Amino acid sequence: MFRFFLIFLAVQATLFGVEMLQPVQQAIVDPWTGIVAKASAIVVHLFDPSVISYGRVLQSAQTGFGVSIEPGCNGVEATIVLVAAMLAFPSSWKMKAWGIGLGFIAVQFVNLLRVVSLFFIGQWNLEVFEFAHLYMWQALIMLDVLVVWLLWMRVVARQDRGAAKPVAA
Repeated sequence: MFRFFLIFLAVQATLFGVEMLQPVQQAIVDPWTGIVAKASAIVVHLFDPSVISYGRVLQSAQTGFGVSIEPGCNGVEATIVLVAAMLAFPSSWKMKAWGIGLGFIAVQFVNLLRVVSLFFIGQWNLEVFEFAHLYMWQALIMLDVLVVWLLWMRVVARQDRGAAKPVAA
C-alpha cells in the first residue's frame, strides 16, 4: 500500500509538472480545451441552435451568456489523477493501457456532461451555476475517476485470479 501511494504521488507530481510546462500547454492542453468547447457546442446545439464556440469559450448568441473552459475544467487534471492511480497499481502494462484508454474516454464523457450542464445552468441561475461549478461538478468528476479506477481494479483482480488458476493435467 505504501509503495502504491509513493508511486501514485510521484507519477502525479511528474505529470502535473509536465502539464504545466508552457510548450505542453500550447501543444496539447490548449488545443484539447478547444476540442472540448467544440464538442460541447455540438451537444448544446441539439437543444440551443444559437450556441457558438470559439477557442475555449462556449456562448449563446441569443442571450450572450458564455462559459470559458479554463484549466481544471477540461478534464486533463482528472485524467492525470486516474492515470497516476492506474500506473501505480500493480498490473500488466496491457491492463494499464486498456484502463487508461477507457478511463480517458469515461472522464472526458463526464466532463462533456459537466460543461454542457453548466452552460444551461448558468443561463438559468448564476448562484446555482457557481455552486454546481465549484462544488458539485468538482466532486462528481473526482467520483467518476474513483469509480472508473475501482471498476478497473476489479477487472485486473479477476484477470489475476484467472491467470493464477492451476491448469489440470
